[in-house]
Amino acid sequence: MNVAKTDHSRVAALFDAAREGDRAALDELVSLLTPLLWQVARDQGLDVDQAADVVQTTWLRLLGSFAEIRSPVALTGWLITVTKREAWRTGEKRQVERPLPELPERLAEASPAPEEGVLRDDQRARLWRAVDTLPERCRSLLRIVAFVHRPDYAEVGARLGMPRGSIGPTRGRCLARLREQLLANGEGDWL
Repeated sequence: MNVAKTDHSRVAALFDAAREGDRAALDELVSLLTPLLWQVARDQGLDVDQAADVVQTTWLRLLGSFAEIRSPVALTGWLITVTKREAWRTGEKRQVERPLPELPERLAEASPAPEEGVLRDDQRARLWRAVDTLPERCRSLLRIVAFVHRPDYAEVGARLGMPRGSIGPTRGRCLARLREQLLANGEGDWL
């Protein structure tokens, strides 16, 4: 499921009905959006079991937040944000629990082959050329996302003159445009 294809008015109607106690509407809402939340959780690098836990936690958070949701049309974005945050928390726990990797015996063994370095540099250059073709707002936002680990959305919003709640959706649209640019130029493989 794609966020752009999500019928937000349908999601809002189902949410309103579920909030009024309609169990069938809640079941349909869960069926409709779980694949999207699953994809969001997996995109954060979680394995299947972790993603399942994160999606379940997201739905539980929604049940506990029915009264707090003021804009049912924005519910999909709210659920995506909760899913990402839960996925990050889960990922951080995984990092703490993961044993340290074994260090290579010699530094030369850890270095990539020269041809891999050339390909990586070429891919990086093509990526930034594609970024330069995007509108200024997208360029600024994507540079922040690329270079700041977990940026503070309030600070980003203030810096770019954007409402905090629109940063995630704007970032998604910018990344989609970037993906289109990269796939359209046909200069190389991005998979």
